[in-house]
Amino acid sequence: MNTSAHGFYLPCRAGFEPECAAEIADQAARFGVPGYPKAERDSGFVRLLGLDLAAQALAEKRLSWRALIFARQCLPVFAELIELDPKDRLSPVLAAVAARGQRFGDLWMEHPDADEGRTLSGLARSFGNALRGGLRRVGWLTAVTDLHAPRLHVILLGGTHLLLAHSDPTDSSPWVQGIPRLKLAHDAPSRSALKLEEALLTLMSQDERSRWMKPGQRAVDLGAAPGGWSWVLTRAGLQVAAVDNGPLAESAIGTGMIKHYRADGFRWRPEHPVDWLVCDMVEQPKRVAELIGDWLIQGDCRRAIFNLKLPMKKRYAEVGQIREQLMQRLHDAGIDLQWRARQLYHDREEITVALLPGNY
Repeated sequence: MNTSAHGFYLPCRAGFEPECAAEIADQAARFGVPGYPKAERDSGFVRLLGLDLAAQALAEKRLSWRALIFARQCLPVFAELIELDPKDRLSPVLAAVAARGQRFGDLWMEHPDADEGRTLSGLARSFGNALRGGLRRVGWLTAVTDLHAPRLHVILLGGTHLLLAHSDPTDSSPWVQGIPRLKLAHDAPSRSALKLEEALLTLMSQDERSRWMKPGQRAVDLGAAPGGWSWVLTRAGLQVAAVDNGPLAESAIGTGMIKHYRADGFRWRPEHPVDWLVCDMVEQPKRVAELIGDWLIQGDCRRAIFNLKLPMKKRYAEVGQIREQLMQRLHDAGIDLQWRARQLYHDREEITVALLPGNY
């Protein structure tokens, strides 16, 4: 059965649906978009519903995935197919795409990143192969990937239930499900290296990484042990002061670009300002945010990337308060930096924040 559908699909980390729902509700209200979030705990996604055609058009112009912390994508939905015949899922999808009347440059098969959703991965692969050929035969999908054309997203919510959505490749996550597939290097000191690698990809553009992370720059890593984040910075050519009372892994020390300071990360300061401050300490998020603010206001660093470990309750409210207080401090000090934050795939009960100049 094909039902017309307007709204958005927002994938997120399973268990953080309430935070994702609260955030998209706030964003919609901020931009005058009528709609309400619908979320189910541990489903791995939220839907923004209640939009007519006019509200949908307004939302597509004003809601951006880049501004969201807990959502990995923000995809406009144009059709919902339910009670599909398992023997013929293809025909209803082709009909819905034809009704849309839009030619797509790529097809992404997706499913929620949750226990139930992951059982659909095999179906996504096999159905995607059949659908890709079917769409090309009737001309609704380009013969080769076209990054200048809209992208079609087919989101499996069940064996007989799916959503059809679209995105602009220049204004959406460049990864299927919004998840960069990173592989841990054999010599990485810890899996935490993947968090910083993902943060650099997610919170900065390629041009920004080229301009702001250059060989010879200096960085400080607070709470560095066993050295995962420091190791990632050295791969970009930075000289790193790793601050932690705990030991560093041999692979970190072996880079020759990391100097280990056995000290309290809340008390240690560099002799000269550094280009980057990174921090992944297990501490109260307000205390970490205050520390980062101190470094920036006192001129000890120019840019920062840090993790905020979230409380068990009122997580979205806590993030909002921390952001408001920190950005107000920086504003009062005449420091013009942009807050960029995301709950990364490699994060757990935390978010990663970057304080950087300019717009993303």
